[in-house]
Amino acid sequence: DAHSDLWPDDDMTRIDHGTMMYKAVKLGYVNPQRSVQIGIRTTTEDYLGFTVIDAREVHERGTAAAVAKIKDIVDDTRVYLTFDIDALDPAFAPGTGTPVWGGLASWQAAAMLRDLAGINMVGGDVVEVSPPYDTTGATAIAGAHVAYELICLYHWAKTQR
Repeated sequence: DAHSDLWPDDDMTRIDHGTMMYKAVKLGYVNPQRSVQIGIRTTTEDYLGFTVIDAREVHERGTAAAVAKIKDIVDDTRVYLTFDIDALDPAFAPGTGTPVWGGLASWQAAAMLRDLAGINMVGGDVVEVSPPYDTTGATAIAGAHVAYELICLYHWAKTQR
């Protein structure tokens, strides 16, 4: 995700894409100490305990280092992997509501998803794909490839249980 989606909403009345993870933590649905946000390119005052691997870190240290860090943090925890398409640079996925430059390349996302084999994945999704914002269809293609990789990760994890 390009954004942490941690906008405060203490009275729990806002319904938007920017408060989702904040609410998930506050309601006890997500343990931030066992969660990782990858590709972040915006800032927030409080990451609520999430480990953040921003896009620059992936660019500088490489995908293998990012995957090793992720696996170390999630360990054998049940993993739900949500992939916001704006984690990718707009050059690879322009069809999203809030694109931010400097994101991951499609090959970096593919490498990380494939190298995550072995995590205890119980589900996943691809979000924020908006075909009307992309007349080339590149975003839909990227989203479909991400969905395929998530299905493969889930299948692998299921066969190992």
